Amino acid sequence: MATDPTRVRLDALVGGWVQGVGFRVFVARRAIDLGLLGWVRNEPDGRVRVVAEGGRAALEALLVALEAGPASASVTGVSAAWSDALGGFGRFEVRSGSTPGD
Repeated sequence: MATDPTRVRLDALVGGWVQGVGFRVFVARRAIDLGLLGWVRNEPDGRVRVVAEGGRAALEALLVALEAGPASASVTGVSAAWSDALGGFGRFEVRSGSTPGD
């Protein structure tokens, strides 16, 4: 499958008080509002992982939202890796922590 050069992938890990505070729902709403595809899930180590694809500007807006988080969360850091979009996502979804990545 040929990839769209205008679309990129953001793979982010968010640390802090981010589980059990509505963080995944916050991320999903923001990603959907931005027209992004991908997923968000809790990691076993207490962080939240976000994999999203779309236009660079929309992903950068999502990254700003990840750094701020919802009022119920306390974000201490976000690591972000950028790569070419791989495609294959049909929507943006909240996954359980036991769901493997892609």
